Amino acid sequence: MLAKRIIPCLDVKDGQTVKGTNFVHLRSAGDPVELGKMYSETGADELVFLDITASHEGRKTFTKLVERLSEEIYIPFTVGGGIGSIDDVDRLLSAGADKVSINSAALRHPELIDEITRHFGSQVCVVAIDARQEGDTWTCYLNGGRIPTERTLFDWAKECADRGAGEILFTSMDHDGVKQGFANDALRQLSETLPIPIIASGGAGAKEHFRDAFTLGHADAALAASVFHFGEIPIPELKQYLLNEKIPVRI
Repeated sequence: MLAKRIIPCLDVKDGQTVKGTNFVHLRSAGDPVELGKMYSETGADELVFLDITASHEGRKTFTKLVERLSEEIYIPFTVGGGIGSIDDVDRLLSAGADKVSINSAALRHPELIDEITRHFGSQVCVVAIDARQEGDTWTCYLNGGRIPTERTLFDWAKECADRGAGEILFTSMDHDGVKQGFANDALRQLSETLPIPIIASGGAGAKEHFRDAFTLGHADAALAASVFHFGEIPIPELKQYLLNEKIPVRI
């Protein structure tokens, strides 16, 4: 069995790491470069950097910040926010990113997934999906959870995979920042129906939640922010716990 991955997420606004609840009520969590360096040194498997207001404000991700991060970390590094063209992807990869994460642009222009994978390979393209459960339906949202769409989670995720996406980063907006666990039923359905890795996001509040994302949700990786940023769950401690639970992780 492949090792499960633990991925801290740096949501960045105005050059600072922030974290909220249900995509609102943001508070500062510190300098993203210092946090990224710390995670690289303490056992994170990968890092995700999201400029969370780039799409909403119609501007590009801070390339200079990506360059600074890439100089300080030694683990794979995904960048998202305001990516809408092949030129944006090329710029970020040149700045040091290993992968790019697209969300709003992919929903608006699904052919962008095909273009990225054709030019750079599937391994570069992570499609992030922000969705909220409304009855029996998971509705996908644009622009950092601000605008609902007519797309639904499972159909859209399948289309992304069919178009060549290398991974799906699924965030449950209902679970985000609440710290009551991941959306394991939806994760399991994604994992069982798609041929590509699924990254769980939204809901981590205890070590057991990571275990459940892997055992119940069948996720390939689990992403979290505040529990790592504010020192609630040290990554080395989490990985040792997962090993004790018979879940393969890299130490």
